[in-house]
Amino acid sequence: MALTEKQKMISGEMYQAWDEELVADRQKAKKLCFALNQTCPTDKDARQALINELLGKETDAWIESPFNCDYGYNLKVGKGFYANHGCTILDCAPINIGDNCLLAPGVVIATAGHPLDPVERASGEEFAKAITIGSDVWIGANVTVCPGVTIGDNVVVGAGSVVTKDLPANTVCVGSPAKPIRTLAINDKKAELIE
Repeated sequence: MALTEKQKMISGEMYQAWDEELVADRQKAKKLCFALNQTCPTDKDARQALINELLGKETDAWIESPFNCDYGYNLKVGKGFYANHGCTILDCAPINIGDNCLLAPGVVIATAGHPLDPVERASGEEFAKAITIGSDVWIGANVTVCPGVTIGDNVVVGAGSVVTKDLPANTVCVGSPAKPIRTLAINDKKAELIE
C-alpha cells in the first residue's frame, strides 16, 4: 500500500507539500496561530487553550505572540517549555523538545528542506528531517536550527547562531555554523564553565 504524502513527510521521504490533506492541516494550524496571535497577552486561559489545541495535548507550554508553525501536531514539548516573541517552527517532521527549554525572540526551528536540483525543486517536491532538542536547553535570540540536528541536554546556543550539525550536551555553542566553545560542569546546584 502506497504511503500518503503526510506519511512520507513525517518519515523523511520526499513529498508533495500541496497535497490536499497537508494543505488542510496547515490551514488549521495557521488558523490557530492567527487566533493565538490576536488574543490579548493577559488572557492567559484563552491563550493556554489555543496552545493546547495547537499542540494537541494539555500542556504547561507558554508561547508569546507572534508565533507561527506549519502543523503543530509534529511539535512535542516537555514541561516548562517557553517560546518568546517572534518564533517560527516549521514542524513538517517531528520536533521533540525536552523539559525546561527556552526559546529567545526570533528563533527559527525548521525541519523543512528543498532539493538542490532546480527541476526537482520546481516540481514541488520537498523533504523534512526530524529535530531533537534535549532538556534544559536555552536557544538565544535569532538562532536558526536546521533540519535533522540534535541538540543535547543543558546546551546554550548563543544569539544569532546557525545550528547545522549536532551539538553535544553540556556545552555553550555559538557561530555560523554553531560550534561548542565552552563545556559546562553540571552539578545539583548550578552549571559552571570548564575552560
